[in-house]
Amino acid sequence: MLLIAGLGGAALVLALLSLAMGPVALGLPRVLAAVLGRGDAVAATIVIDLRLPRTLLALGVGAMLALSGAVLQGYLRNPLAEPSVLGTSNAAALGAVVALYYGVDFAGVASLPLLSILGGVVGLLPLILLSCKAAGPLALILAGVAVATLAGAGISLALNFAPNPFAAVEIMNWLMGSLEDRSFRHVLIAAPCLLIGAVLLLWDGRALDALSLGEDAARTLGIELGAARVRMLAGVAIGVGGAVAVSGAIGFVGLIVPHLVRPLTDRAPSSALLPSMLGGAVLLTAADMLVRAIPTEQELRLGVVTALLGVPVFLHHLLKARRLW
Repeated sequence: MLLIAGLGGAALVLALLSLAMGPVALGLPRVLAAVLGRGDAVAATIVIDLRLPRTLLALGVGAMLALSGAVLQGYLRNPLAEPSVLGTSNAAALGAVVALYYGVDFAGVASLPLLSILGGVVGLLPLILLSCKAAGPLALILAGVAVATLAGAGISLALNFAPNPFAAVEIMNWLMGSLEDRSFRHVLIAAPCLLIGAVLLLWDGRALDALSLGEDAARTLGIELGAARVRMLAGVAIGVGGAVAVSGAIGFVGLIVPHLVRPLTDRAPSSALLPSMLGGAVLLTAADMLVRAIPTEQELRLGVVTALLGVPVFLHHLLKARRLW
């Protein structure tokens, strides 16, 4: 509870600092007044219309990526598991790339996110079929690698045959991940997916604890593994699809955050779920603030920054812990 309270407080503080950060300097009193509807018109426009959607998406996307990583590491019993292991991230990215490549505009700005979500769900179907046949974790990992490879090939094909250089640049920029120029329309698109995904992933905490004893022991304890698998996979596909749809491809959050919070828990898979959610929100919000703080002509891509920050921290954590789990 102390860990959850600490991470929740850190997320709130970083959210307020994120709202105060930008080209126009705003103190925390003006930010709080704008959020509460008591601020001046200029501050309210800057905070509510421009900065709040970006901050909300940083919190939500980071929370979903980290929660998905924690669930997959517990379910697959693999410390290197994250959403990309099952191909969900690549499949969702392929859906967005298709929208960018063909200039799809059936629903305005929502076209790209909707196709990204659809790509994540389609990439999930082979895994759902395997789950219904009671396939083990190894079969799901192999199927996920196949889906990820196929989606990656589709993305490379789109870049190879891009109709013009501008389309290729737009695809590459989106693949590097960013929360720049996001609006409440993006929040409304992502929020239902993030909420549904979080509920499905948090539903089976007891099943994750039982699976740490092995599948036979979990069945003995009365866990319906088939239904639990489908819920977990659906939660990852829907949640990560919604996250990737509005942020682009952002890696490493789902891998590193569960490893950082797990030593502070009792190491039961279920006990790391909520701390991972909050830790992911803290990490991605802090990374997004760092992106805006670094003075560059063109804003750095969030996915690049999370990778640059994540790799050294992850290696340090492995060397310090001297174990993989």
